[in-house]
Amino acid sequence: MKKQRPQLESLASSILAALVLITTAPVVANTPNFGSFKLSPGFTPEKAVFTGFTGGSYSLSAISNRDRNRKACIGFADPKPDHIMVLEKDFAQMRIQVNTGGKDTTILVQGPDDDTIRCGDDTGKNKDASVEDKRWKAGTYKIWVGTFNPGVKQNYSLSVQQGK
Repeated sequence: MKKQRPQLESLASSILAALVLITTAPVVANTPNFGSFKLSPGFTPEKAVFTGFTGGSYSLSAISNRDRNRKACIGFADPKPDHIMVLEKDFAQMRIQVNTGGKDTTILVQGPDDDTIRCGDDTGKNKDASVEDKRWKAGTYKIWVGTFNPGVKQNYSLSVQQGK
């Protein structure tokens, strides 16, 4: 009977550690680095500009290799999302633009169902990233702003525009 007690204590410790991990993981995953915001159709563009900085070494391709349009998801960011965007209603079209003054940034947006991924890299001749797409469903979106190379710190502004 004495041999079973250490095994039971070890099992109890393992179960307790697993419960702590399970109950705390979602809190960490849903706590953005630079805040949350809510948008409804008709929002004014000046109310949809947010700031932050890059600097992580977490590969965004670990979230998804390709987005819903088969575009590659590249770059490096913090494991936690930088911003949480809550769309209170569906949007027919939306654009999310990173502005660092032309530094090489990337962006990954994970939709409410976690399978709807949108990724962006260079915007035209500009090295700043953007995502423009249709059919944005109401819900919570996690946004990561990354850089092409790991650990590069860049201040940025993030702007959201609704389509016509």
